[in-house]
Amino acid sequence: MSNFAKRVEALRAHHEELLTRKNTPKQWGNGIYTKYEYPILTAEHTPLEWRYDFSEKDNPYLMQRIMMNATLNSGAIKLNGKYLLVVRVEGADRKSFFAVAESPNGIDNFRFWEEPITMPEDIIPATNIYDMRLTQHEDGWIYGIFCAERHDDSQPGDLSAATATAAIARTHDLKTWERLPDLKTKSQQRNVVLHPEFVNGKYALYTRPQDGFIDAGSGGGIGWALVDDMTHAEVKEEKIINARHYHTIMEVKNGEGPHPIKTPKGWLHLAHGVRGCASGLRYVLYMYMTSLEDPTKVIAQPGGYFLVPEGEEYIGDVMNVAFANGWIEDEDGRVLIYYASSDTRMHVAVSTVDKLVDYCMNTPEDGYATAASVETIKKLVAKNRETLGK
Repeated sequence: MSNFAKRVEALRAHHEELLTRKNTPKQWGNGIYTKYEYPILTAEHTPLEWRYDFSEKDNPYLMQRIMMNATLNSGAIKLNGKYLLVVRVEGADRKSFFAVAESPNGIDNFRFWEEPITMPEDIIPATNIYDMRLTQHEDGWIYGIFCAERHDDSQPGDLSAATATAAIARTHDLKTWERLPDLKTKSQQRNVVLHPEFVNGKYALYTRPQDGFIDAGSGGGIGWALVDDMTHAEVKEEKIINARHYHTIMEVKNGEGPHPIKTPKGWLHLAHGVRGCASGLRYVLYMYMTSLEDPTKVIAQPGGYFLVPEGEEYIGDVMNVAFANGWIEDEDGRVLIYYASSDTRMHVAVSTVDKLVDYCMNTPEDGYATAASVETIKKLVAKNRETLGK
């Protein structure tokens, strides 16, 4: 065996060790969910064939010809007994693309399919696409709604000026995709999610209106809109159902994560909230519930965050960020929450429908002032005194 062949063999063995590494639950947590010891996907999990030219003649030094930077912000779905993530993979060139990673248990042993997804273009090609939300709709299609980013040609001298639209595609198998026209709206949209059921015979969308590519501006929070046809989707009327508030985790922006989970007590929602701080923008996850009879009516919203980056999760390309746009409800009520940390890597946290409903229904809401927070704590202290007989 040549020296080159030995190096290739060692490289493959090292990669296989990473892919087959068992993930173990962390011992201590908050009782709401369980985090796991290792990220489920990193740039190093991507196939070696995407990164290396294995021709000794053309690549005698066994260099990476195409480097990968990050795996993040994955849509999620369970199909044919397999846990599948449509991952945003970002190359060293800053371009993101979609690729499917598959796991037998949803916790570890994730492997990417052989090739990335070839996503058909809209009429105006996008420079970058990312952050797909997957919805298996009752019409029989699996829809993927994602951000399509293009340069803002109204500002030709500003190379950082961009526009965002909600791009739409649909599939039955995550392999062959039909691209539909981008969502038509009055404002820019970067976080649009399709509700899994028809509402009054129409498709329902969770939106996030923004004045600009980064700033929400006058956009009040998570919106709701009904559209007649996903093949020519247009938002004509939009209302805010989950508003931003001053001095909260969602002061600057908030947006829907994956599509909500239906429970006997209401729709479970996972969302992200953004606030400013000395180090920049802090992204955290939070939850709320809406009514089964009226999905626009919030019936419960715990105060504060649900999940934040901790430890090594805090460090990455964009620090202090937790972001989720995919979760999977198992048949036994287990919920796998797939979240990215610091725009760099993917993790999983595991809970149950019952736990998440309990968390939403029985956690105090935000009182929007210090005095209210103190009174809430004192009520709990008094209740515990009575319970413990002290």
